[in-house]
Amino acid sequence: MNSTPLPPEMPDVTDTGTIIGTIKPQQPHEPTPILVPPEDNNAAGGDENDNAMEVNAVIDEEDALQTIEKLRSDDLPSRVEAARKLPTIAVALGPQRTRDELLPFLSDGVDDEDEVLEAIAVSLGNLVPYVGGKEHAASLLQPLELLLAVEESVVREKAATSAIAVSKFMADDEDYYVKEFVGMIGRLATKEWFTARISACGLIPVAFPKMTPELRTKHLEYFASLCRDDAPMVRRIASRNLGPLVETVVETMGPASLLAGEEGGVVSTTLLDLYESLAGGDQPDSVRLHTTQNCVSFGKAMTQIKEKASSVSSDLQTIFFGIDALVKRILPLIVATIDDRSWRVRWTAASKFALVVQAFSTLDGTMDALVPAYEKLLQDPEAEVRTAATFNLSEVARTGALVSADAASNQDARVPVAQRLVKRVVSLTEDDSENVRAALAMVATDLAPMLGRDMTIAHLLPPMLLLLRDSTSEVRLNIISSLSMLNEVIGAELLTQSLLPAVLDLAEDGKWRIRLAVIERIPLLAKQLGKEFFTDRLLSLCVGWLGDDISSIREAAAKDLKELTALLGSEWSVSNLLPRVRQVMEHSSYLRRMNAVRSLSLMATAMDVYTAQWEVLPILLEMHCDPVPNVRFNVAKGLGLIGPMFNPLVYEGQIVTILELLKEDSDRDVRFFACQASDSLRATFNKKMNEN
Repeated sequence: MNSTPLPPEMPDVTDTGTIIGTIKPQQPHEPTPILVPPEDNNAAGGDENDNAMEVNAVIDEEDALQTIEKLRSDDLPSRVEAARKLPTIAVALGPQRTRDELLPFLSDGVDDEDEVLEAIAVSLGNLVPYVGGKEHAASLLQPLELLLAVEESVVREKAATSAIAVSKFMADDEDYYVKEFVGMIGRLATKEWFTARISACGLIPVAFPKMTPELRTKHLEYFASLCRDDAPMVRRIASRNLGPLVETVVETMGPASLLAGEEGGVVSTTLLDLYESLAGGDQPDSVRLHTTQNCVSFGKAMTQIKEKASSVSSDLQTIFFGIDALVKRILPLIVATIDDRSWRVRWTAASKFALVVQAFSTLDGTMDALVPAYEKLLQDPEAEVRTAATFNLSEVARTGALVSADAASNQDARVPVAQRLVKRVVSLTEDDSENVRAALAMVATDLAPMLGRDMTIAHLLPPMLLLLRDSTSEVRLNIISSLSMLNEVIGAELLTQSLLPAVLDLAEDGKWRIRLAVIERIPLLAKQLGKEFFTDRLLSLCVGWLGDDISSIREAAAKDLKELTALLGSEWSVSNLLPRVRQVMEHSSYLRRMNAVRSLSLMATAMDVYTAQWEVLPILLEMHCDPVPNVRFNVAKGLGLIGPMFNPLVYEGQIVTILELLKEDSDRDVRFFACQASDSLRATFNKKMNEN
């Protein structure tokens, strides 16, 4: 075997006390890492393959040496690049030296720049196969534990993700998992520096299912201590992770988490007390912001316990009683967020209120408290809060629960939530904020299927017609875009009288983006309003957009005609669109003629082959002699687009003839596009012939 010299040794890393930096050849008794998949050796070529593998191994070792050198460099980008390639170093060093040299070296470098530490944190999560497998996965937790305590939050989050990934390799051996991973969490939770305690908040819910009962109690005490930590930053992260912990506890312990006992009652005692403490008015806004999401988690947990309770028949009554007791303690806390002094807390409640309703909808008596609270959010002094609440209108109304007809009505009169909330729509249409009205226009029509035809006509249609006449174009546009639900319930007849003026106003809006949005919704309107109404009232408007001053409008109008052809059929297109497009082709403006050619080509692609051949192709071919080159090269592009639709006889007899003429045109752009179309079609038809 030919020998290849090994790279020179690198100097020791004296500043860290480690010896990383010298890559030595593997000893004969050590397994050689397979850096390049070997080829199958045969008797004649075995020596050559062995030689190639040795060369590749040396090349990889050189790459690892360069990566190590970059990791020790003064240049920040070089260190970041090297940190992302830690597996390269680990492969070259081997598992033993990776554990003994590389990981201590990384542990000593946690005072590096944040960008380097972030890259190291990510790479450590991928090193388990390179440190000897899951038996040695715990060796990666030492540098990760240090990274979990640094000041930069991004580094801590990446380190937490990697620590969780490493812990999954250890999960099969519970004693190993508890000793190493759970032990690390306990150390983080009790460290003096607050950043380590922040990391512990997010790791306790992850490790909880694998803990022994004693450790669960101990770590719940740790979590309770973190929720009462002196540092507001720790309490904020603890509040964020309270919900996941509640869901994990219920999923792990089941109904026992609610029942009082030696190991039970965790939810009803410890966790609910923490929720009440973190939702208190003495907490900073950043802590109280998570009250709503934690409420959702409690609601999901209660629902899950209720579903599992059927398997615990002896304690069924006790479980339901415990759920009712918890709900009575939780609901006042979420209702209190509606009156919170911070508009951000109220905004968070408004934006997530649909999740709250979904989580509690199956629990008895909850909707009578939640729906009035939601109505209060719709009347909040801050427009941002009202807007967020309005976006959730249809989702809140979708619950199947029955509530009192209004706040002052007799409790015996029960109506669906949608029927009660529709009364708030009128006041929202008169809101001072156009953002609130625009949000209402997007979601209010979703109430129609829930209300039924009579209730929709009586209570929902009048405010929707008001929105169609709103002074803000965005509001009118949103209501037009969301009319499909309303149309399905009450039919188009009741809408057409008010809808047409609104569409015409938007079609002539001074903002071209509004006109573009209307054009994009024309096919939807055609589908909603029906072929006859659309042809009589809106067809001329669609063709008229081909002459708009804005190029984007003209292009969108051409695409519209294609979609209308596909939606309403080739026969309708020939009868109604082609005559109008032909008129545009005779216009004195070359821009209109050019857009007519584009439209014709696009329309043909949506037609059947027979109609395209006999109705569209002759018109397109006629335009090849237009005096303006822009029109002629669009004819060439159009022929290239629709040519593959036809059989070889049409291609050879009609299309090729015109393209040959255009290839000899005096304008170079026309010649270019004609050659391009000709080459494309020739390749297409040659391929078809070869396939046949």
